[in-house]
Amino acid sequence: MPQALTTEYESAKARFLDHILLDRGLAENTMTAYQMDLERYFQFMQEQNVLIPDRIRKDHVQLYMHTLADIGLAETSLARNLTTIRMFHRYLSAELLADEDPTIHIETPRLHRKLPAVLEICEIEQILNQFDLTVPKGIRDRAMFEFLYATGVRVSELVQLLQKNFMPEEGFVRIFGKGNKERLVPVGQTAVQSVIHYQKHVRENLVRYSKSQDRLFVNMRGKPMTRIAVWMILKAYAGSAGIKKNVSPHTFRHSFATHLLEGGADLRSVQEMLGHANIATTQIYTHLDREYLRDIIQTFHPREQKHDAF
Repeated sequence: MPQALTTEYESAKARFLDHILLDRGLAENTMTAYQMDLERYFQFMQEQNVLIPDRIRKDHVQLYMHTLADIGLAETSLARNLTTIRMFHRYLSAELLADEDPTIHIETPRLHRKLPAVLEICEIEQILNQFDLTVPKGIRDRAMFEFLYATGVRVSELVQLLQKNFMPEEGFVRIFGKGNKERLVPVGQTAVQSVIHYQKHVRENLVRYSKSQDRLFVNMRGKPMTRIAVWMILKAYAGSAGIKKNVSPHTFRHSFATHLLEGGADLRSVQEMLGHANIATTQIYTHLDREYLRDIIQTFHPREQKHDAF
């Protein structure tokens, strides 16, 4: 679990939030966003062994911003995070609580490749409302895309997933990612119920006379799904939902990360769920408690806040 903030960080956070509240009279939701941004920022700095705010340097800030970008945070959210960080360090400098402002000349990081569009929560809901649950294909597709959005897995990981690695009673799925690296990812109850419903009422019939290789998600002939098939199916649903953005399975992955972080989940937990082993070049991932990761999904994932029971 994330470590507690040092006294120095807690004190600096409290003084800064009091300052902007009195100085700007901000709305409550804006203050909450500032607080979440700062706590995540401070947690990251502590993991870099920077235990006092006035020891944060430009390289630390740049690494943090690139980490947020690498995990898939939307550009608007990146800009807001950098604004919060800038305001904090300018406050420290103005109050003579730090020798320098490390955010001077720092720009929001631009990625070497353009990230897929991040869908709004309402756009995700529009897509997930397109399925015809009176036919097998609709039941299969709902399970597949509920699972994709609930876990943030790569499409390659989705189509390779075996039934034996889906553990509904524990609320986890065992994923084998790049380099065959294994990780356990929590699955929210909305997605779990969708998948179980698909397994019982659709998959059993589809694989009766076909070689499924024990893959969890199969096509209408009972054979393993392919990446291109998942992409084409999603494109069709996005089109019928009236979504104008260029939507792909990777869009769901970035939306998963962005919605969790925007909801208040901590950075390190989302990193572990996504399976980003090299997000910080000098930092090796620390193992997180599985129950804590499951709590993260249940607390911050949008689909868990409006649980759909079968």
